[in-house]
Amino acid sequence: MRARTMVSVAVSACVALVVCACGPEKAKEDTDAKPSQPSASVRAEEPSATPSASARPEKPSAEPTGDQPAPRTKEGAIQRYEQYLHALGRADIDTVCEVAGPAAKKAQDQGLGPCTSTYAVVVQMISPAQKKALQTATVDPQRIAVRTPDKIEMPVEAVRASAAFSESDLGSYTLEYLKNEWYITD
Repeated sequence: MRARTMVSVAVSACVALVVCACGPEKAKEDTDAKPSQPSASVRAEEPSATPSASARPEKPSAEPTGDQPAPRTKEGAIQRYEQYLHALGRADIDTVCEVAGPAAKKAQDQGLGPCTSTYAVVVQMISPAQKKALQTATVDPQRIAVRTPDKIEMPVEAVRASAAFSESDLGSYTLEYLKNEWYITD
């Protein structure tokens, strides 16, 4: 894992934990075991038990599209990373851990705690203005680096939001296309 400059030891630990803790296998097992349950992000956003499309608030375009695989494109990676950023801003830990699964698994294997408890701490460290900004953050496609068709670098400079983020706040990430989906792997 590449080193990151952090403002404090607490932020360092939280960023490392944010990047790593629950693995795509765990997320895949959870969704396979409970196919009839909506995802955590859907449950949190639905105002009533009625699943009518008109009753639901509009979702950001970065939300997953059901059982269809994510596009193995630069745009697909951007959508997935925006999904992560929006979930982080909403404190939707389940979605954050699903997207950051492989990196989270690496961190957990190195002795850090589970993704859900780690990100709960991280969310508390994000200012209210930054949380609000993350909910609508976008990614500038001109600032990302496509390493291979399956590997894309998302530098913190690519994040466009109404609040400023630095490497010590948010960090830069690598997304890889694994099992028909983009995941944060580093």
